[in-house]
Amino acid sequence: MLETISLPEELIRVIGSETKDFAVKAARAQPVKNSVGLIIFSVLWLAFTSIFVITFLGPLFRGKEVEFFSNGVPAVAGPGNLEAITLPAIIIGIFALVGIGLLAFGLYSLFKQGGYFVGTPTRLINFHKGNYRSVDWEQFSGDVEVRGNDQKGTITLGMRTGKMVSSKNGPDRYVPDIYYIARIPDVFEIEQICRKRIKENDPTPPAG
Repeated sequence: MLETISLPEELIRVIGSETKDFAVKAARAQPVKNSVGLIIFSVLWLAFTSIFVITFLGPLFRGKEVEFFSNGVPAVAGPGNLEAITLPAIIIGIFALVGIGLLAFGLYSLFKQGGYFVGTPTRLINFHKGNYRSVDWEQFSGDVEVRGNDQKGTITLGMRTGKMVSSKNGPDRYVPDIYYIARIPDVFEIEQICRKRIKENDPTPPAG
């Protein structure tokens, strides 16, 4: 059994009398690349939105009028006539709030810790700040990916659940849900344990 840390009392009570295959503490809730990708996307989103802020609202902030088309009709808005630009300003504001929200979530996920992970013969338990999630091994598909080295690494586990995602240039495709155990020690040993338990608890009847 791989256990190099002491576990919180609450987690010990959750495990109960079950045998522990491994117990580790994950440095992150998800891989860094996921968070960085979201941050980059949100920054680009905000940069795109800022173009409209500067174009439509910039002159108003300087006390000048702004000319634009509304439903194909020329319109003028100024410090004393803001009614014409109210709707465009609301739309731009919504886009800006979405970008800020995405950026905030990306930064939050970048620094969010993953908590404790404990594997037993029948389930995988995640415990973080008093809350725990328990997933039976049979819920995983057996699609396992490992990145890292002997010191630190990340395990990505594919699940049997997922959703259909539409595609512009092709048919809809099924995308499975993903479960991360990010930035943990002994990653290769824990990967082998995960593979073993997933195979042992596989609900799919053997071929033949």
